[in-house]
Formats: sequence, structure tokens, C-alpha cells
Amino acid sequence: MAAEHPTVFTPVTFSKYSKRVLLKTVLDCSDGGLGFVDQKLVIGGWVKSSKEVFREAAVPADASVRTAGDALPPRAKDVSCIEILQSRIPIVRSLLRMLYGNDLHAGEKLETSVHKPPPPPPPPPTTFLVVNDGSCVASLQVAVESSLHHPGQLMPTGTCILVEGILKRAPAPGKHLVRLEVEKILHVGKVEPEKYPLTQKKLLIDFLRKFSYFRPRTTTVATVMRVHNALTFATHTFFQNHGFLYVQLPTITTTDSEGFSEKFHVTTRAGNSEVQKIESTEDKETDGVSLETVKAAAIEKKNIVNELERSESNREALAAAVQDLKKTNEIALQLEARGKQKSKLKKDKVHVSENFFPQETYLTVSGQLHLETYACALGNVYSCGPRFRADRIESAKHAAEMWMVEVEIAFAELEDVINCADDLVKFLSKWVSEHCLDDMKFVQKRIDKTSIHCLESTIKSSFEKVSYTAAIKILDKATDQKSQCLKRLKFGAALTDDHLSYLADVFFKKPVIVYNYPKETKPFNVRLNDDGKTVAAFDVVLPKGGVVISGSQKEERLDVLLTRMKEMGLPREQYEWYLEIRRHGTVKHSGFSLAFDRFVLFTTGLTDIKDAIPFPRSLGKVSH
Repeated sequence: MAAEHPTVFTPVTFSKYSKRVLLKTVLDCSDGGLGFVDQKLVIGGWVKSSKEVFREAAVPADASVRTAGDALPPRAKDVSCIEILQSRIPIVRSLLRMLYGNDLHAGEKLETSVHKPPPPPPPPPTTFLVVNDGSCVASLQVAVESSLHHPGQLMPTGTCILVEGILKRAPAPGKHLVRLEVEKILHVGKVEPEKYPLTQKKLLIDFLRKFSYFRPRTTTVATVMRVHNALTFATHTFFQNHGFLYVQLPTITTTDSEGFSEKFHVTTRAGNSEVQKIESTEDKETDGVSLETVKAAAIEKKNIVNELERSESNREALAAAVQDLKKTNEIALQLEARGKQKSKLKKDKVHVSENFFPQETYLTVSGQLHLETYACALGNVYSCGPRFRADRIESAKHAAEMWMVEVEIAFAELEDVINCADDLVKFLSKWVSEHCLDDMKFVQKRIDKTSIHCLESTIKSSFEKVSYTAAIKILDKATDQKSQCLKRLKFGAALTDDHLSYLADVFFKKPVIVYNYPKETKPFNVRLNDDGKTVAAFDVVLPKGGVVISGSQKEERLDVLLTRMKEMGLPREQYEWYLEIRRHGTVKHSGFSLAFDRFVLFTTGLTDIKDAIPFPRSLGKVSH
């Protein structure tokens, strides 16, 4: 039998700011935590599951079975010869019973009674808890004697505990190699089991969206958030390693960075919002019908009633017409009252110059315009932050608020920034593969079996580069079954997510970069190519991930930029500050935006972006 390798002792490292040991420190070791055995630890976390175990009572020492040669215990009285013969020679006992019956010595019993002590009380039960603190996929088994704390308060799923104890080897190693035997309870955060929503063993991920404040306690969402964190760190690492400077950009802006996006307006004018509320209610209840139209309908219906009253031929038709007229008059009165109220609110409405900001302001759709100004001074810059779109669409890959990583590089052309985007995607994929191995194994087991393969394929692949024109031809010639549902496109039409996904998932079966789009499909500030029809823009499309990066070379020529703005009908005064960097020290520069939440979606194999965002905001949904 091979000798066991000695366990290497590992010193305990406490979390500096919470005086406890993170479970990741113990359970993510190559030995599964055995190096910490017999050390005192303080751990905290939330109960994932529990059970109570009752042990059998211990057998008293004096009740054990005696073997030959054991000393006899002292007797309370002398033993007669007859009793010795009975106990030693069975045949003598039988003969005496035949002669004298059971009463052998005038009432003295042949066999002395044995006085057994009462059974000892059963030992207190032990509560076994499976506890996780969110630092890793693995959970720790924690054993608590009921004498330390009432099991009923520790066992419910979701209970928070902070305990001190000794780490021991598990008696029967299986799922848990080690367990913590608790010596002291430091904190118990109780739950109300009948109200706590995560008590079920398996919960659908769309159900968890209703409880965004609880769902990180589930293994799935916690795993996604750890991957999210790793990707954030990796993003900063990539750019810092390549000499980029981090720039914070404003959330509130006065400009539309694309020229055609739906924006959220920022205002402190309560009166204006009340008018909009009334208009919204009016549209819902009356389908936008004007007061004049309703009044005209009432006059017409009144004439019908009068005619039916004169004829006296159809009482049922008359009753229906009267009822219809009544409803029409009620609608007219409601519209008239709303009109008076709306008119009053408009008169009382605060003037725009008296608002918090003196001009119209919006939540930013993109920080690219602001980032360009810093690139034209600092060289290579990047930023991370939330971006907002008020597009009234329901999509698994769109949310009203999404985080973007925006990059701008001075003295760079389209090919340069494409190479940067290629490197970034591969760097992030490799980082997750190397630093989130346990999390990705869980993702592969529970969410997407191909997730690790997709990352490895992305790292090794040479991205396919195809122009918009070539992509249109490929899509037009496609005859396979998956292409049948795709709309055939002509030059100038925008490629949809379905078109782009087909190129990456079906046709090329690897990451694709589509470049040189028609100018009508891209923002006003993208550099116009020499053909006058296309612009220097590109998209990075990943298999199963769709478009994760969109970028372009910016238009540095002032006259061309002004022409593009005029073509799109953009107010020049709104962009005057942006035009200044073209007037003074203009330079070629290029950049891109990484849809960070979509990349998390690609990495984890999730299908809905609302599951990759901690607190998602989408059309009609903002509960927390």
C-alpha cells in the first residue's frame, strides 16, 4: 500500500478588513483545504443547505460484555454452594428444578436479580451547515453542536453566520474534504423561511430577476459576478499595460454622440413631467382622439337619436343609440377637463432657462466625443461607465443602461484600432480561462457546455475580416436552412444582429470583423472613405456572442465633418465645442466601444443580458 503524502501546513491569512478567513483562501487550494487542518479559523457566510444529525447514546462502561478472566464485581451478599453449582454446572440446575420447582430455598430465588442502571439521555444533535461566502464556487461544511445555538435558527437557507472553530478532516471524505467544528458563535442573521424567496433547491434564472437584491446568493449569479469582476480587472490591466490613461467621462451631456439615437432627457421641471403624464394617460384612454373629433361624433349621434325617436319603429336601436351618445358625451367632458388642466400646467411651467441646466440635457449614449478631446491631448485613453439608450425595444441583448469600455487612440487609423480590438478580446478570453477556472467549470456544467471551448477557440482563432460589401454577397448567396429566415439586403441596408451572427456562427464558424459600412448606417463623425459611399467603421462579431465591439476611425477633416452633419440635419451649435478640436491641432485618431455586459454574456454562456447586469433596467422594468 502506497504511503500517503504528508499534508503541507498552510498558515492562516485573515482578511485584513473583516477579521475572518475567506473560504476561497481555504477551499481553492490544491489540497482542498487540508493544509489548514487543526487550525483555528473565523469564517462567515450564508447557509446554502443544512441537516440535523442525532447520534446514538454511548454504552456505559459497566454495561459492557465481560470476557473470561475478567474480575467479578463485589457482591452485596455471600453466595451459597448451591448457587455456585447452579451457575457453573447447567445439569445440576436442571435436576434441582425438577425436584423443587422454582422455589428452591423456601422463598430464596436461585438467580439473583440484576439491577441495570437507567439508560443515559441521548446526546444533543449536531447541526451540519453548508456555508458559502461568495468568494468561490465551493462551500464549507460547518458542524455546530446544538448546545452552542438553537438549530432552528441556524438551519434555514439564507441564514447568515459568523463562527469560530477548528478545521478538521472530514470523517468520510467525499464532496467535502474538510469541515469546521464550531467552538463559538459570533453572529447569527436569521431569516423568515416562509417569506425568503430562495428556499427552493432549484430556481429558474428568469424568476431570480424579480429579486435582484437576493439573487447574488445563488451559485449561478455569484459565479457570473465573479467572472464579471475578473473581466473588469483584466480590462484595466490590458490598457494599463499598453500605456493607456484612464479618463472619467460625464453621464449628463448636451450632445447626441451618434446623431440618431434615442435619448433620456434630464430635467428638474416637475410641471413638464405632469403635462407628459396627462398626455400619456390621454393617449392610452382615448387613443389620441382630439376633443373636436369627439364633439363632432356626439353631434352626429345626437341626430341619430332624434331620428329614431321620431320613427318610434325600433326601441332596441334607440336604447343602444342613447347609451352610445351618453358615453361619447362623457369622453368629451373628460377631454375638456384635461385640456383645461394641461393648459394651466403649461402656463405655470418653469422656463428652460430656470431649469437646473440652461439647455436641454441627456443621459449619455456614448462618451466617445468627450474621449476624443482627451486623446487629442494625451494620446491613448480609455474609459468605463454606464451608457443609456431609450430605444423602445425588447431584446435579450439590449438594456436601457449598459456598461461600455470606450477607447480612443491618437495617430491611429482603422487597421491599428482593429488590431487593438482583436488583442483585447483575446486577452480577456485568456484571462478568464486562466484566473476563473473553477467558475468556468461551473458555467460549463450548469449553463453552457461549450463555454470553455468557445473561449479557447477565440484565443486561438485568426479573426476573419470581411468588408460590408462582401458580407452582403455572402448573405445573398447563402442557401442553407439557417439562412432562409434572413432578409435579403441591398447595399445601404443595415446588417442586423441575425445577419452578423450568421456570418460568425454558421458561415465562418469563428470571430468575424466586418468593416467599411455604408455611411448611412454609422454615426456622423466616422471618417468617409475615398469612395464617398462607405465609412471607416467596423464591428467585431463573436460566435454565440454577436457584436461585442463597434469602432471606427474618426473624421479629422473639418469640412467633411460639417458636410456629414448637414446631411444628417444635426444642429451645429450643439456640437461647436466638438468641432474646435478639428480647428486647432487636428489629428487622425481611431477608437472603439466594447459592450462589456455583452462580453460577460458571451463568456458565461447566458442568453439574456439582464442576467449579466447586477440591477438591469429595460423597457418598462426598473423595480429597484
